[in-house]
Amino acid sequence: MQSADSKSLTQLLIDVGKGNDAALNQILPQIYDELRRLAGSYMSRERSDHTLEPTALVHEAYLRLIDQRRVDWKNRAQFFGLAANMMRRVLVNHARDRAAEKRGGSSPRVTLSMAEGLEQPGFDIMAVDEALEKLAALDPRKTQIVEYKFFTGLTTEEIAEVLGISVATVEREWKFARAWLLNALKARDTSP
Repeated sequence: MQSADSKSLTQLLIDVGKGNDAALNQILPQIYDELRRLAGSYMSRERSDHTLEPTALVHEAYLRLIDQRRVDWKNRAQFFGLAANMMRRVLVNHARDRAAEKRGGSSPRVTLSMAEGLEQPGFDIMAVDEALEKLAALDPRKTQIVEYKFFTGLTTEEIAEVLGISVATVEREWKFARAWLLNALKARDTSP
């Protein structure tokens, strides 16, 4: 069941989808703290000398989100799922730009443990993104589940609601996706 805040945010999102610019102006105060929390979560897993600040990540993701005029907003979970995807893209682009500046400088090696929930700091966002792109080619829904769970922190129940599938299916596909990604990242880490 949605809270009053979720309901009002959902209605605002629906209004934005219909082109209501006044609703767009009302959304930012409601979502800013949550976007900051997401950005803080992302940045806590990045290397300690990262040059992108959480505030810049929030602003960049927000600018991309408000550009999404063709989205048929359904609820808060869908919005934050897309926000997580936008933040992931910003971080990947930032990492690629930094690597390009170094002219072939290597990114840190993957140190995350998928089996433990992808919680370790210092993981290589480019490696995770590359693995997620490969998984998306095989099974886009499993990729969405990873993005929603890992990058957004949505609950299993919220993911089931957004995707229109059962909680049991989300749990089963999350387990598969974690194992698949761990294997892909280990294979990447051991390749010459």
